[in-house]
Amino acid sequence: MTVVFLSDPPQFMFFTGKGGVGKTSLACATAVRLADQGKRVLLVSTDPASNVGQVLGLEIGNHIIAISDAPGLDALEIDPEQAAAVYRERIVGPVRGKLPESAVRSIEEQLSGACTTEIAAFDEFTSLMTDAEKLAQYDHIVFDTAPTGHTIRLLQLPGAWDSFIEANPEGASCLGPLAGLDKQKQQYHAAVQALSDAKQTRLVLVTRAQQSSLDEVARTSGELAQLGLKKQFLAVNGLMPADAGDEVLAVSVHVREQAALAAMPESLRQLPSDCFELLAVNIIGLKALRMLLDGQQSRLMQNNTEPVCMPALPSLQILVDELEPVGHGLVMLMGKGGVGKTTLAASIAASLAERGHKVHLTTSDPAAHLGATLHGHMSGLQVSRIDPLEETERYRQHVLASKGKNLDAHGRALLEEDLRSPCTEEIAVFQAFSRIIREAGDHFVVMDTAPTGHTLLLLDATGAYHREIARHMQNKTGHFVTPMMRLQDPEQTKVLIVTLAETTPVLEAAGLQTDLRRAGIEPWAWIINQSLAAAQPATGLLRLRARQELAQLEAVKHVHATRYAIVPVQVEEPVGMQRLLALSKVS
Repeated sequence: MTVVFLSDPPQFMFFTGKGGVGKTSLACATAVRLADQGKRVLLVSTDPASNVGQVLGLEIGNHIIAISDAPGLDALEIDPEQAAAVYRERIVGPVRGKLPESAVRSIEEQLSGACTTEIAAFDEFTSLMTDAEKLAQYDHIVFDTAPTGHTIRLLQLPGAWDSFIEANPEGASCLGPLAGLDKQKQQYHAAVQALSDAKQTRLVLVTRAQQSSLDEVARTSGELAQLGLKKQFLAVNGLMPADAGDEVLAVSVHVREQAALAAMPESLRQLPSDCFELLAVNIIGLKALRMLLDGQQSRLMQNNTEPVCMPALPSLQILVDELEPVGHGLVMLMGKGGVGKTTLAASIAASLAERGHKVHLTTSDPAAHLGATLHGHMSGLQVSRIDPLEETERYRQHVLASKGKNLDAHGRALLEEDLRSPCTEEIAVFQAFSRIIREAGDHFVVMDTAPTGHTLLLLDATGAYHREIARHMQNKTGHFVTPMMRLQDPEQTKVLIVTLAETTPVLEAAGLQTDLRRAGIEPWAWIINQSLAAAQPATGLLRLRARQELAQLEAVKHVHATRYAIVPVQVEEPVGMQRLLALSKVS
């Protein structure tokens, strides 16, 4: 099988995509293929939910090890949390005892969020891209997950990061995490240059043949292209084979995927692409990895007739039944992009409205699929969208008119640079978001949030605002309630974490839950979406795939969540009011 993205491979290859699309399997298979060709290869994971070790069948960790059964292949898993801890101390350590304690605490607060973890991971892997010794040692370095457009935009900001944070210790921008980068500007510049050089770097965008996934990867492609990363390839993974069987579910999924591919954005259609079929089992071990790119995965086990023994898990209707009696409140659906938050938010909102409640369904997701998902109207259901571009421009003008009013030219230039940071959008969206939060005391507000990384930045902004208000109100009388206090109050806010019944999405959801708890927010429930096991398939291939879910279903039930629900993969796309209502009534 000829793999297009492996034609004349450059030194650096990046595989990026949302959790569960198979980017780790493809990255590992690529590294093994190159090593089998006699190349010296380093496989690096920068994914917080890395399972490279699991795929290779080895324990790797935050150090380079040789893969004995694949001569020429070494592997490394960068631990972003550990990298973030080291990075924070590198910034905060030198200013302890030199700046006021309040300023040090403020810097530490700014370094506590997802933005810092992202930059710290970037700090780690750029050292690999610019280390002359490493570059001489390896013909190829294969990365499982690339830097996000968010990080690259941060690193392209030109200004005086250290001086900004010292002069503005209470700022709520992304420039706090950037404060430690000044001394490595040359290294980062070289790394960004290498990323944008097609002779050195190739970016493989991994996706599934689903409309939401294709739209998301198209946005990623466009953003990275604007930042100079133009040598991109597309890998569509997990396609339902045309001969998987004549079961209604298998046929409908195949037809749906082919329709999504036919309607894929033109920007993706122009990219060199590969397609890989859905495999009967998870890809674990070198033998399976070698078969993945060769297209030789056996289907001998597809004629399996043994039914799938599902653990007892409640339906989405049970969660709606529990939400309804209060008659109001904020319901936030959170999770990685592509797990189906928009569909589930619309289903919950429509179900509450059908029961006679006033419901405001809103999204802060730039993709904004709500209109296409609802495909209609319902009495009592209000639908809105927070437009990130509009809110950002409104916020910028407000800050320049207020904070920038009395600044000199140098100070205003620093402020304008701060406002070019991608986190400005998150803060601006938060302001609009917090206005909507207040409505939840009167009726239901169901919020389809942006993907997890963005949402955590949003919550960072929420936390910073809360701490600032609390400081100002410390010695004053009177009652105040911040948006963060509402989010932390389980009587006012119910956070529902959405995931898929696959290893990486569940690990990512567990990481999100940890971050939320660190912010004082206890998730109310988990929803496992698009489950094959819950659909009880009859086709051998789908039954084998369904069995792969069982371990993750048990993990959610017994380890991660105290309240949970499962939604089966649907024969028909859940679009339109009737199908959305049916989704929350599946028993």
